[in-house]
Amino acid sequence: MTKPGDSQTKKTLHELAKEFPDKTYRELEKYRDADRQEEALGIGGIGHNQPPDLVEVMAIENDKLKKRVQEAEGELTIIKGIGNTSPEMKLLQQEVAALKTQLHTDRAEYQKELDRIKKENNDLYNKIADLTEALESKDYFRDPDYKYLIEENRRLESERNELLMDNKKLAAQVEDKIDKLRKSGM
Repeated sequence: MTKPGDSQTKKTLHELAKEFPDKTYRELEKYRDADRQEEALGIGGIGHNQPPDLVEVMAIENDKLKKRVQEAEGELTIIKGIGNTSPEMKLLQQEVAALKTQLHTDRAEYQKELDRIKKENNDLYNKIADLTEALESKDYFRDPDYKYLIEENRRLESERNELLMDNKKLAAQVEDKIDKLRKSGM
Protein backbone atom coordinates (compact mmCIF):
# COMPACT_ATOMS: atom_id res chain seq x y z
CA MET A 1 0.00 0.00 0.00
CA THR A 2 1.28 3.43 -0.82
CA LYS A 3 1.93 6.14 1.74
CA PRO A 4 0.48 9.63 1.72
CA GLY A 5 2.54 11.95 -0.40
CA ASP A 6 3.24 9.34 -3.08
CA SER A 7 2.07 9.78 -6.61
CA GLN A 8 -1.23 8.24 -5.57
CA THR A 9 -2.46 11.53 -4.12
CA LYS A 10 -2.81 12.83 -7.66
CA LYS A 11 -5.36 10.11 -8.52
CA THR A 12 -9.07 10.72 -8.73
CA LEU A 13 -11.50 8.94 -6.47
CA HIS A 14 -12.55 6.81 -9.41
CA GLU A 15 -8.97 5.62 -9.92
CA LEU A 16 -8.59 4.96 -6.19
CA ALA A 17 -11.82 2.98 -6.17
CA LYS A 18 -10.50 0.81 -9.00
CA GLU A 19 -7.23 0.26 -7.17
CA PHE A 20 -8.88 -0.47 -3.80
CA PRO A 21 -12.28 -2.04 -4.57
CA ASP A 22 -12.75 -3.24 -0.99
CA LYS A 23 -12.70 0.30 0.45
CA THR A 24 -15.78 2.47 0.72
CA TYR A 25 -16.08 5.83 -0.93
CA ARG A 26 -15.87 7.53 2.45
CA GLU A 27 -12.64 5.69 3.33
CA LEU A 28 -11.11 6.68 0.00
CA GLU A 29 -12.04 10.31 0.63
CA LYS A 30 -10.46 10.24 4.09
CA TYR A 31 -7.32 8.68 2.65
CA ARG A 32 -7.08 11.34 -0.04
CA ASP A 33 -7.79 14.14 2.44
CA ALA A 34 -5.06 12.85 4.78
CA ASP A 35 -2.61 12.89 1.86
CA ARG A 36 -3.55 16.45 1.01
CA GLN A 37 -3.13 17.65 4.56
CA GLU A 38 0.29 16.04 4.85
CA GLU A 39 1.27 17.54 1.51
CA ALA A 40 0.04 20.97 2.61
CA LEU A 41 1.92 20.81 5.90
CA GLY A 42 5.09 19.64 4.14
CA ILE A 43 5.32 22.71 1.90
CA GLY A 44 8.27 24.19 3.81
CA GLY A 45 10.30 21.07 3.05
CA ILE A 46 12.40 18.93 5.35
CA GLY A 47 14.87 20.74 7.54
CA HIS A 48 13.13 24.13 7.56
CA ASN A 49 12.55 25.56 11.00
CA GLN A 50 9.66 27.82 10.03
CA PRO A 51 6.11 26.49 9.80
CA PRO A 52 4.44 26.71 6.39
CA ASP A 53 2.73 29.96 5.52
CA LEU A 54 -1.00 29.58 6.16
CA VAL A 55 -1.89 31.66 3.11
CA GLU A 56 0.17 29.38 0.87
CA VAL A 57 -1.35 26.27 2.43
CA MET A 58 -4.86 27.64 1.94
CA ALA A 59 -4.12 28.68 -1.66
CA ILE A 60 -2.81 25.20 -2.50
CA GLU A 61 -5.75 23.58 -0.74
CA ASN A 62 -8.13 25.89 -2.59
CA ASP A 63 -6.56 24.94 -5.94
CA LYS A 64 -6.88 21.26 -5.07
CA LEU A 65 -10.52 21.70 -4.10
CA LYS A 66 -11.23 23.56 -7.35
CA LYS A 67 -9.66 20.72 -9.31
CA ARG A 68 -11.70 18.21 -7.33
CA VAL A 69 -14.91 20.12 -8.06
CA GLN A 70 -14.07 20.22 -11.77
CA GLU A 71 -13.44 16.48 -11.78
CA ALA A 72 -16.73 15.82 -9.99
CA GLU A 73 -18.62 18.06 -12.42
CA GLY A 74 -17.02 16.25 -15.35
CA GLU A 75 -17.93 12.86 -13.94
CA LEU A 76 -21.47 14.04 -13.24
CA THR A 77 -21.82 15.31 -16.80
CA ILE A 78 -20.64 11.97 -18.13
CA ILE A 79 -23.03 10.07 -15.86
CA LYS A 80 -25.94 12.28 -16.88
CA GLY A 81 -25.06 11.86 -20.54
CA ILE A 82 -24.91 8.10 -20.23
CA GLY A 83 -28.08 7.94 -18.15
CA ASN A 84 -30.21 9.97 -20.53
CA THR A 85 -29.09 8.16 -23.65
CA SER A 86 -29.07 4.59 -22.42
CA PRO A 87 -31.52 2.19 -24.14
CA GLU A 88 -33.16 1.37 -20.81
CA MET A 89 -33.80 5.06 -20.15
CA LYS A 90 -35.30 5.53 -23.62
CA LEU A 91 -37.59 2.54 -23.09
CA LEU A 92 -38.68 3.89 -19.74
CA GLN A 93 -39.35 7.31 -21.23
CA GLN A 94 -41.45 5.71 -23.98
CA GLU A 95 -43.37 3.70 -21.41
CA VAL A 96 -44.04 6.82 -19.34
CA ALA A 97 -45.27 8.64 -22.45
CA ALA A 98 -47.56 5.72 -23.32
CA LEU A 99 -48.98 5.62 -19.80
CA LYS A 100 -49.59 9.39 -19.86
CA THR A 101 -51.43 9.05 -23.17
CA GLN A 102 -53.51 6.20 -21.76
CA LEU A 103 -54.30 8.26 -18.67
CA HIS A 104 -55.51 11.19 -20.79
CA THR A 105 -57.61 8.84 -22.92
CA ASP A 106 -59.16 7.18 -19.86
CA ARG A 107 -59.87 10.53 -18.24
CA ALA A 108 -61.57 11.77 -21.41
CA GLU A 109 -63.73 8.64 -21.60
CA TYR A 110 -64.70 8.89 -17.93
CA GLN A 111 -65.50 12.56 -18.34
CA LYS A 112 -67.73 11.86 -21.36
CA GLU A 113 -69.58 9.16 -19.43
CA LEU A 114 -69.96 11.44 -16.41
CA ASP A 115 -71.23 14.28 -18.62
CA ARG A 116 -73.76 11.94 -20.26
CA ILE A 117 -75.04 10.77 -16.88
CA LYS A 118 -75.28 14.35 -15.59
CA LYS A 119 -77.25 15.37 -18.68
CA GLU A 120 -79.57 12.41 -18.30
CA ASN A 121 -79.99 13.20 -14.62
CA ASN A 122 -80.77 16.83 -15.44
CA ASP A 123 -83.32 15.76 -18.06
CA LEU A 124 -85.04 13.58 -15.48
CA TYR A 125 -85.12 16.46 -12.99
CA ASN A 126 -86.72 18.64 -15.66
CA LYS A 127 -89.23 15.92 -16.49
CA ILE A 128 -90.14 15.56 -12.81
CA ALA A 129 -90.48 19.32 -12.49
CA ASP A 130 -92.76 19.43 -15.54
CA LEU A 131 -94.92 16.61 -14.19
CA THR A 132 -95.06 18.21 -10.75
CA GLU A 133 -96.15 21.48 -12.32
CA ALA A 134 -98.76 19.67 -14.38
CA LEU A 135 -100.05 17.88 -11.29
CA GLU A 136 -100.34 21.08 -9.32
CA SER A 137 -102.22 22.85 -12.09
CA LYS A 138 -104.96 20.20 -12.40
CA ASP A 139 -108.11 19.83 -10.43
CA TYR A 140 -107.93 16.23 -9.30
CA PHE A 141 -111.59 15.86 -8.56
CA ARG A 142 -112.67 16.87 -12.06
CA ASP A 143 -109.86 15.13 -14.00
CA PRO A 144 -110.11 11.30 -13.99
CA ASP A 145 -106.42 10.73 -14.85
CA TYR A 146 -104.95 12.20 -11.64
CA LYS A 147 -104.27 8.71 -10.28
CA TYR A 148 -102.26 7.94 -13.40
CA LEU A 149 -100.19 11.08 -12.92
CA ILE A 150 -99.49 10.28 -9.30
CA GLU A 151 -98.35 6.77 -10.23
CA GLU A 152 -96.24 8.14 -13.08
CA ASN A 153 -94.69 10.65 -10.71
CA ARG A 154 -93.83 7.89 -8.23
CA ARG A 155 -92.37 5.75 -11.02
CA LEU A 156 -90.26 8.64 -12.31
CA GLU A 157 -89.08 9.51 -8.83
CA SER A 158 -87.95 5.94 -8.18
CA GLU A 159 -86.21 5.93 -11.58
CA ARG A 160 -84.51 9.19 -10.61
CA ASN A 161 -83.37 7.71 -7.30
CA GLU A 162 -81.92 4.70 -9.12
CA LEU A 163 -80.08 7.02 -11.49
CA LEU A 164 -78.69 9.00 -8.57
CA MET A 165 -77.37 5.79 -7.03
CA ASP A 166 -75.89 4.72 -10.38
CA ASN A 167 -74.34 8.16 -10.78
CA LYS A 168 -72.69 7.89 -7.35
CA LYS A 169 -71.39 4.40 -8.14
CA LEU A 170 -69.96 5.53 -11.48
CA ALA A 171 -68.34 8.56 -9.87
CA ALA A 172 -66.74 6.26 -7.29
CA GLN A 173 -65.50 3.97 -10.07
CA VAL A 174 -64.04 6.92 -11.94
CA GLU A 175 -62.25 8.11 -8.80
CA ASP A 176 -60.93 4.58 -8.12
CA LYS A 177 -59.57 4.27 -11.64
CA ILE A 178 -57.93 7.69 -11.46
CA ASP A 179 -56.40 6.81 -8.08
CA LYS A 180 -55.08 3.53 -9.51
CA LEU A 181 -53.54 5.38 -12.43
CA ARG A 182 -51.94 7.89 -10.08
CA LYS A 183 -50.55 5.13 -7.89
CA SER A 184 -49.10 3.43 -10.96
CA GLY A 185 -46.93 6.49 -11.55
CA MET A 186 -49.01 8.82 -13.63
